[in-house]
Amino acid sequence: MNKPLRRIAIFCGLLVLTLLIRDNWLQYVKADELRTDTANRRVAIERYATPRGDIIVDGKEITGSKEVSSGDFEYVRTYKDGAMWAPVTGYASQAYGTSQIENLEDGILTGTDDTLFFRNTLDMITGKKKQGGNVVTTLNSAAQKAAYDGLKGRGKGAVAAIDPSTGAILALASYPSYDPSTIAGSNDGEAWKKLMKKNNPDDPMLNRALRETYPPGSTFKVVTAAAALEDGLYSEADQKTDTPLPWTMPGTTTELKNEGNIPCKNATLRVALQYSCNTVFGKIGSDLGNDKMLAEAEKFGFNSEQFTPVRANASVFSDDMNESQTALSSIGQYNTAATPLQMAMVASAVANGGELMKPYMVDKLQAPNLDPIETTEPEAMSRPLSSENAQILQSMMETVVKDGTGKNAQIDGVTVGGKTGTAQHGVDNSEKPYAWFLSYAKLADGSSPVAVAVVVEDDSAVRDDISGGGLAAPIAKSVMEAVINSKK
Repeated sequence: MNKPLRRIAIFCGLLVLTLLIRDNWLQYVKADELRTDTANRRVAIERYATPRGDIIVDGKEITGSKEVSSGDFEYVRTYKDGAMWAPVTGYASQAYGTSQIENLEDGILTGTDDTLFFRNTLDMITGKKKQGGNVVTTLNSAAQKAAYDGLKGRGKGAVAAIDPSTGAILALASYPSYDPSTIAGSNDGEAWKKLMKKNNPDDPMLNRALRETYPPGSTFKVVTAAAALEDGLYSEADQKTDTPLPWTMPGTTTELKNEGNIPCKNATLRVALQYSCNTVFGKIGSDLGNDKMLAEAEKFGFNSEQFTPVRANASVFSDDMNESQTALSSIGQYNTAATPLQMAMVASAVANGGELMKPYMVDKLQAPNLDPIETTEPEAMSRPLSSENAQILQSMMETVVKDGTGKNAQIDGVTVGGKTGTAQHGVDNSEKPYAWFLSYAKLADGSSPVAVAVVVEDDSAVRDDISGGGLAAPIAKSVMEAVINSKK
């Protein structure tokens, strides 16, 4: 063979070798990645070739699937009372993917999760179509309806309710909301655009219960009271505090004001919580200092994201604050911010004898034949309070509902503890305040089946009429009653 032909043969051989290497690389190394790549339309076609499994509440499906008559996709996702349940389910859209539980448990719902491998293999052998499994939630449908209906007509807001003894989330409502069914198809672009914040200032797709942090206002005084008891600054609910009136914040010439002419001078912890004395709790925060207040706030979950399994934003209590900044933060102002879930966790820990359980809303995962795949076991998260101090704080919160600002949450035959809050915000407090209420219900046997946090952003309300006791407490009452009645 002459030299030019030999060179051509070598070159061609190298090309063939390169093709073989590339072919093997694609078939064996990249195969799984390409098979699951969202840009591969076959992935979406396979996803919607069979009905998705369902998300279950109280033994009933709140989702479904229906056949479509045109296009590549055989089924489209449907929702029952979609707007009410959207903060729990998220959406499953042929065009825009998935979110929240629909996303996090997508493998179970589509039947592609590794735990279903043997069942899928058996179905393939027998010629049976692949099926999706189910996600069984901890939610209480009556509590969810009470929460959602309570928020309607109030502008914007959110509710989170927890079973204190387990951490199971019983309600998670956000308003305004959206119906995931309207964006479930492949040609719902106009509906999607209408839900975007840039086109809709109400931002209906924002999960306010988990993803919005609000100044908690006076509801944070429960955390400050816990810090005062835990760090030994005060040891009893009826012990007088060292609180002059007026009280000037350290390092400033600014007096910390109370709302109205209320009995806050050297008030006891009980009276201070009952009347929501800024001076008492601001001075407690200042006396304890930033480090101790920060440590107590973090025991309640502040400064950490929560995974329910849907992610909740981290609530905020700052470090490196001076005494006056710590005082303001200790009454829920300055940089302090919290999600409704976080404040429900605060009420839950107090109700549960000082132990905070990790919040969760997926009870179990089921195979298509309803066999359990995985079950969530309740898990202790922290202990912000000793049992003795939790009882003291319970008695204080129960006084708030019995004789203080939380009377609208009273339930016949049930002991209710609570705390109101009216949180200022905006430049120089120019915006209308947020109305807060956190509470728990205690039954005659001493058990506490539910703790609730409610926040209302009512832009239409007269500023002077906005209060946690007036706007938020009735919603919390309805949610607590719904949980209690469902257990009868």
